[in-house]
Amino acid sequence: MPPPAVTLAVGVLMGWLARGLPSLDFALPARGVFAVVFVVAGIALMSACALQFRRAGTTVNPMKPKKASALVDGGFYRVSRNPIYLADALILVGWGLWLSNLASLAAIALFVAYLNRFQIEPEERALQAAFGAEYDAYRARVRRWI
Repeated sequence: MPPPAVTLAVGVLMGWLARGLPSLDFALPARGVFAVVFVVAGIALMSACALQFRRAGTTVNPMKPKKASALVDGGFYRVSRNPIYLADALILVGWGLWLSNLASLAAIALFVAYLNRFQIEPEERALQAAFGAEYDAYRARVRRWI
């Protein structure tokens, strides 16, 4: 399942949880401000990372990691091996803050667990096969998320 679809599915789940478990709602003054800050930060991070891929002349398509023609390890990729997925998580945090519901925020852990197992691990295998020792060195110095 493409990561944007996973993000959307978790976002829908978060909405359902917030509606179904109103006892887990919490008050958050200025929730709209906090929500917008996280969503805008996520979109900005995602855009900057996509631009890095474009400049490197490689694919940004997470469903085709074998088509990677360059290992992007600068910019935000010096801090996280998966900053675009981190950007997705920031957007979900913004949505969760807007919903102001503990269950909806907890659902973000499902997003992380799913991506780790079904998206990131296969990507890492493909990148290791394509870039070998260069990827191993990158992986040793940069964390998966942050």
